[in-house]
Amino acid sequence: QAQFVESGGGLVQAGGSLRLSCRAQRMITSVFNPTTMGWYRQVPGKQREFIASISSDRSTTYADPVKGRFTVSRDNARKTVYLQMNNLKAEDTAVYYCNNVRVPLSWGEGTPVNVAS
Repeated sequence: QAQFVESGGGLVQAGGSLRLSCRAQRMITSVFNPTTMGWYRQVPGKQREFIASISSDRSTTYADPVKGRFTVSRDNARKTVYLQMNNLKAEDTAVYYCNNVRVPLSWGEGTPVNVAS
């Protein structure tokens, strides 16, 4: 059973929005709650890149390419983190993953996002 299950990706026109979800299905709540969770993305042939994180106190950080367009949030009761993506651009096309920022665990399958220009 995978550590993380990402969902919500799909095909969207440039300028559109998507909301991604990531459930930490193998984490117990007492472990998930204090964990800083991150969102990452990867384009085939390129390294996986960090795009956003949210800490236990809901402090957030964002990579420059997504600042002002993406918003990360979390629901501890559901052991789930979300990524609201607005004003999507063709360069946002990638497979999106989540993971523990400080102690990365095995990666899930990710959820693909395709932005048509």
